[in-house]
Amino acid sequence: MTTQALERAATGEEGAKELRVSANLKQIDRVRGFLKDATADLPFDEQDRLKIELALHEICVNIVRYAYPRGRKGEMIVRIWRDGGSLFIEVRDKGIPFNPVRKKNPDLMVKLRRGVPGGLGVYFFKTLMDGLSYRRAGGQNILTVRKVL
Repeated sequence: MTTQALERAATGEEGAKELRVSANLKQIDRVRGFLKDATADLPFDEQDRLKIELALHEICVNIVRYAYPRGRKGEMIVRIWRDGGSLFIEVRDKGIPFNPVRKKNPDLMVKLRRGVPGGLGVYFFKTLMDGLSYRRAGGQNILTVRKVL
């Protein structure tokens, strides 16, 4: 699915469920519970459920750590919906603009040789999901990821 198709899907999400939480690590378990409740009736196997959960976890951790620097408080808005044969998850924040679509994938062998921890969150959610799009609108980062049912 193209970026434009993901963005079109985001505008017409029928039956979307939404959660608004403060951007801090203590809220990530709440987001995880929201995801589990919102997707409980969808036909994903355990492996895909874990991929979706890890992807959303990494997105939220990145927002908490990097979107609101120097102790600035903010929030995350998570929307989940199904459209056709796909699950969509949209995450919004009003933090520093950041487009993960443009971030180059790391050289994993170099990272392993150097032993430097971190820096794989964006790579994880880009590779665990079946599509993603980003846009900046109304002062918000709007990231939409998709997983085929």
